[in-house]
Amino acid sequence: MKRILITGAAGFLGSHLCDRFIEEGHQVIAMDNLITGDLKNIEHLFQLEQFEFYHHDVTKFVHVPGPLDYILHFASPASPIDYLKIPIQTLKVGALGTHNLLGLAKEKQARILIASTSEVYGDPLVHPQSEDYYGNVNTISPRGVYDEAKRFQESITMAYHRFHGLDTRIARIFNTYGPRMRLNDGRVIPAFMGQALRGENLTVFGDGKQTRSFCYVDDQIEGIYRLLFSDYNLPVNIGNPGEISILEFAEEVIKLTGTDQKIVFKPLPQDDPLQRRPDISKAREILDWKPTVDREEGMKMTYEYFKSLSREELEKREHRDFSKRNTY
Repeated sequence: MKRILITGAAGFLGSHLCDRFIEEGHQVIAMDNLITGDLKNIEHLFQLEQFEFYHHDVTKFVHVPGPLDYILHFASPASPIDYLKIPIQTLKVGALGTHNLLGLAKEKQARILIASTSEVYGDPLVHPQSEDYYGNVNTISPRGVYDEAKRFQESITMAYHRFHGLDTRIARIFNTYGPRMRLNDGRVIPAFMGQALRGENLTVFGDGKQTRSFCYVDDQIEGIYRLLFSDYNLPVNIGNPGEISILEFAEEVIKLTGTDQKIVFKPLPQDDPLQRRPDISKAREILDWKPTVDREEGMKMTYEYFKSLSREELEKREHRDFSKRNTY
């Protein structure tokens, strides 16, 4: 039994990671300040002896008593609605939070895996995106707070690896979907699903020709798990290379949900990437990993999850109150 700290544990990916490591027989310490996470995602684990929860903000000093074998740092706002509302907290968790956890990993002599993102590539000029592409990011755009937080996160992680010999891993995560996503959080799939289930028209930004590549959560978790236990220190793309335009995807959602909504168009947000598709050659070679859940199957499972939500959950919007949070 290994002892594992997972930050952002009440979030979408963090909660699924908690499940995976519990299933593998490990002891999990979950940490989250609940600024965007939800205890409902992990409440089924509270009864287990091998599970602990710390309500803590990783931008402040992080102390965990006892030994640690692994740290997985997934604490960060990840949806546009969140990081545009709390830009400074987003930067702080990428910088101060990552620094604190790297220091903890050094103290505990633990291996640490950092959750990076395809957003480090910005609006890419190279397609598909491989790990040796440096990206095209506008540092001062509204989206820059998330993009640059993640780019700095990668830089400081590699600095700790090279200077202190810390055992590090970096997962560059592409668009992922599945159960436990929040409705209406600004990401494509929950936005479309929420609109369809409420009988609203589906909103497409720009002309809808921009592309995305969607990876089902089970595949994503498997890739992260394999990366953690690999011997590779440099960034690895983990995502599904199946590419689709947003307009085509909206049409797929309408067909899946059996609704007759129209598609309405709104202006494209500043610096929204026009193309997004991972080159997963490195993951195939190093991790012997590739996605196994096709989009049709994954979307059916995701739709069933959203349908199971209460009417109150479907009708509410993402109006989270950040006014009492330490966001400065």
